[in-house]
Amino acid sequence: MARGVWHDQMRFWRFIVNERVTVENVIEGWSEQTREAVCGRHVLAIQDTSEIKFSTTPDDGRELGKIGKGNIFGVLLHAMMAVDAETGSCLGLAGGKVWTRKDDVKVPHAQRNLSDKESERWLTTAEQAKQVLAGARMITVINDREGDFYAHWARTPADRVHLLSRVMHDHALVDGRTLRQAVKRVPFSAKAVIDLPRRMDRGPRKAHVELRFGSVVLRRPKNTVEKDLPASVRLNFIEVIEQHPPKGAEPIHWLLLTTHAVTSVSDAWQIVAWYKQRWIIEQFFRSMKSQGLQIEDSQLQTAIRLIKLVAIAAKAAAVVIQLVQARNGADSLPAGFAFSAEEVEVLETINKNLQGKTELQKNPHRKHTLAWAAWVIAKLGGWSGYASHRPPGPITIHNGLAQFQVLVRGWRLQQV
Repeated sequence: MARGVWHDQMRFWRFIVNERVTVENVIEGWSEQTREAVCGRHVLAIQDTSEIKFSTTPDDGRELGKIGKGNIFGVLLHAMMAVDAETGSCLGLAGGKVWTRKDDVKVPHAQRNLSDKESERWLTTAEQAKQVLAGARMITVINDREGDFYAHWARTPADRVHLLSRVMHDHALVDGRTLRQAVKRVPFSAKAVIDLPRRMDRGPRKAHVELRFGSVVLRRPKNTVEKDLPASVRLNFIEVIEQHPPKGAEPIHWLLLTTHAVTSVSDAWQIVAWYKQRWIIEQFFRSMKSQGLQIEDSQLQTAIRLIKLVAIAAKAAAVVIQLVQARNGADSLPAGFAFSAEEVEVLETINKNLQGKTELQKNPHRKHTLAWAAWVIAKLGGWSGYASHRPPGPITIHNGLAQFQVLVRGWRLQQV
């Protein structure tokens, strides 16, 4: 093994095992650049949870708790990404949580306070976002189905803060009906063809869908432990159904609830478009696993070290998403949205050394933009740099970032 590589591995190991480096410190650092990046924008604050699985044996559980079904052990990562509502550009991480489960919970779920449930993460992360995204013009917190519960609808919305979620529960309404009963009584009012991006279980395709929308008033659940919640919450719904999917394809069926006003068909389609942006967080999770960092291959032996590793990797994966999005130069976001001032200075020096003599061998993007930084990082990751060649993907960007961090550490030593 080369001495420089070994030295960098030892530096990282000492960082991971240092008790003064806490998971909370690392997570707080996630949003260092995000606070500035969101200023004046309508931000989609997209949150979700992913299971990070690590191999264990009957004799060595690595201090990890169970995740998923069966004897699978690992760490849970809940993250929130800030995305520009108009352009779809990732602006960084806004908050989250990393943990592993302890002993099995004995008290039934319905009898526990929200603070004693894992579902509290949806609210606490939204509260983190209100601080981090304070400079945004408007915030729309977006959840998938797990984030659909009454306390979230009652507590998260605030001035300039909206909530949008796919429905999991058939909520009781104040008029005695349930949500799904009320939705079925509303006729479809529009049709459209929407683009569905590539996912792990299918390729990209178009879907012919119908849409209906309306308003409902949710009633506070009778068995809720939180008695301070309001008696009712008024929301708007949008249902999108693919009546005739292609053979072998799972049909699209989304029932969405939101605090946004929905008074027209165009309003309803806008909500659908914002919800579609949720897929960016799936790309983020894949970037940490098989399509990038391959974090689940880690050999660290204790839960706390694995939790720290996941927290550190989350920040790196978010930067990868930003650079992959920026690689074609379509959006001229500043490099400072992903890198510190010192790192931008290092990028400038590296850029000079990587460029060739001809125009085709030079960085074609405006200096100090994310696209400019993506060109440098991709070159460090082994990309040719020619526009005619296949654009760099997440793995190339990951490799380039790893090389870049080595160079940054060398730069700091040189300055000392």
